[in-house]
Amino acid sequence: MTTLKLDRRTLLTQATLVASASLAASGLLPAVALAQRKAGPETVPLADLYKAGTLPDLIYGKADAPVTMVEYASKTCGSCGNFHNKVFPSIKEKYIDTGKVRLIYREFPLDDRAMAASMLARCTGSPEKALAMAGILYGSQEQWAFVRTNPVPELFKIARQAGFTQESFDKCLTDQKMLDDITAIKDRGDKQFGVSATPTFFINGKRFAGRTNVIEDFDKAIADAMPKG
Repeated sequence: MTTLKLDRRTLLTQATLVASASLAASGLLPAVALAQRKAGPETVPLADLYKAGTLPDLIYGKADAPVTMVEYASKTCGSCGNFHNKVFPSIKEKYIDTGKVRLIYREFPLDDRAMAASMLARCTGSPEKALAMAGILYGSQEQWAFVRTNPVPELFKIARQAGFTQESFDKCLTDQKMLDDITAIKDRGDKQFGVSATPTFFINGKRFAGRTNVIEDFDKAIADAMPKG
């Protein structure tokens, strides 16, 4: 099976994928990040926040929606999975499908396993397919994100559903440019917007301070962001 490419910043190998998943499942990776970083700014400039980075933004909803949510998420983050599996469907039905909200999804991989999953989603070939695969990955975290065994076979099973062959799977996970581009998205979120944990949301430029597993907290934040009058 695949051995993922190394560089000075990222070790994407089967061994590190297993080790990092154990840390993510235990909650140590997010805890370390929070312990070492200060909270980011409460608000960020909209022009900077909405500017696309090294890869096209992954977007749900209409460009002219009055409220824009920007989400930074890791595919091995249990809270991110909980949001996408349980809260996001309500947000999509109530706000995105009705033209009130657009959601910009950006990768913030907390570990090597999340990076590999993000690369596979991007290698599907379009933003729509990348978002669809992200949904599958969040829905199947228990099978690949939190296991202590080698996750590569399970990731390949998921990738095959999106049309990957063994060759295209291997090619994706050894794509240095893709790795660098996703790393740049994460670095920009970190350095420019103070993202240090996942999921982090900005709603019309204001950092969301509510509970990410409670739809009512999003209801209030979205209502506050809606144009008045």
